[in-house]
Amino acid sequence: MLSNKTIILGITGSIAAYKAAEIASQLTQAGAKVNVIMTKEAIEFISPFTFWAITDRPVVTKMFDLASEFSIEHISLAKAADIVVIAPATANIIAKLAAGIADDMLCCTVLATKAPVLIAPAMETNMYNNPATQDNLSKLKARNFVIIAPATGRLASGKEGPGRLTDITDIIGSIRQVLGRGGGLAGKHILVTAGGTQEPIDPVRYISNHSSGKMGYALAEAARDRGAKVTLVTAPTSLPEPVGVDVVKVNTAQEMCQAVVKVTPQADALVMAAAVADYRPTKAAKDKIKKGEAGLTLEMECTPDILGSVKGNLIKVGFAAESSNLVENAKQKLKQKGLDLIVANDITASDSGFSADSNRVTIIDREGKVDSLPLMPKREVADKVLDRVAKLLSKS
Repeated sequence: MLSNKTIILGITGSIAAYKAAEIASQLTQAGAKVNVIMTKEAIEFISPFTFWAITDRPVVTKMFDLASEFSIEHISLAKAADIVVIAPATANIIAKLAAGIADDMLCCTVLATKAPVLIAPAMETNMYNNPATQDNLSKLKARNFVIIAPATGRLASGKEGPGRLTDITDIIGSIRQVLGRGGGLAGKHILVTAGGTQEPIDPVRYISNHSSGKMGYALAEAARDRGAKVTLVTAPTSLPEPVGVDVVKVNTAQEMCQAVVKVTPQADALVMAAAVADYRPTKAAKDKIKKGEAGLTLEMECTPDILGSVKGNLIKVGFAAESSNLVENAKQKLKQKGLDLIVANDITASDSGFSADSNRVTIIDREGKVDSLPLMPKREVADKVLDRVAKLLSKS
């Protein structure tokens, strides 16, 4: 998504300017060509040399720099940009853009570009909440600027409140989402499940599994980056919520089933990456079970068959975590559940699986075609799965 994209990163005079170095670094590492424009106030906080070293690109700091490789920079930069990102954005730059004032290189470039513009404000709480600032932000939103709300936390003044530059992860995610508009899944609604469900034994104990949710979250982000509307139904995980994704939090298999059934009438595809418990205690104890001399026997019952409960004309993709007979067991599940695809992985492998960042999977379709993929990051696995989902959707 970011590879070979041309991104203008505008930096203004905020103490949060130092965080822009990490934004530039992550974008560059992802393969983007990052052109940095700094206002004269930004230079007071961080050196242009920092960004030159990170991006290996010239940094624009004034209206016309004859030493630059750019000719009439605000025009050439504006034409080349796939997206313009201003992070951090001060109240001053927001006001100038809202008023259409072009008295610095950054404002000139924004006014000259046809690329989407994303703004991440960072300022003191009172400045952010001021009606003038909010009015200016509303004007920019009306012009289709994308505004990322600031975070709440400790500010440069030492006070607490809204105004901190939002997390870099959220900024990068928003960039990916904006660039993904019009992608191969634009106009499609993809429903993804993730995480391991928790089936209560008593108020403090539950039955679950080792699922980290990483595969499901990677699928949700990858679908978002292709322009899809994404709903993520997730059991508890330690992962941050993906930007631009509708997140529905559940705990048990029953809750996940209800959430999935509710969304599927609007969905074009269901990707069932969650590790749903197969069994649950027949009855959860009302109070904490005390430890005794004897062992504990639990009566168990089957949890709902979520894939079997889903009705309607949508693409269904299942996952199978197996410890033996990988292909045979996966094919059986594919047939039993009426799936279009199944993604199987060997949970005994030490370099992939539940908690790892990588996975080695085998994808099997309705016709029985088996495609065994090499070990790769889960995000790449997600793209391989969605390649097939997109192809199926194009035929439906």
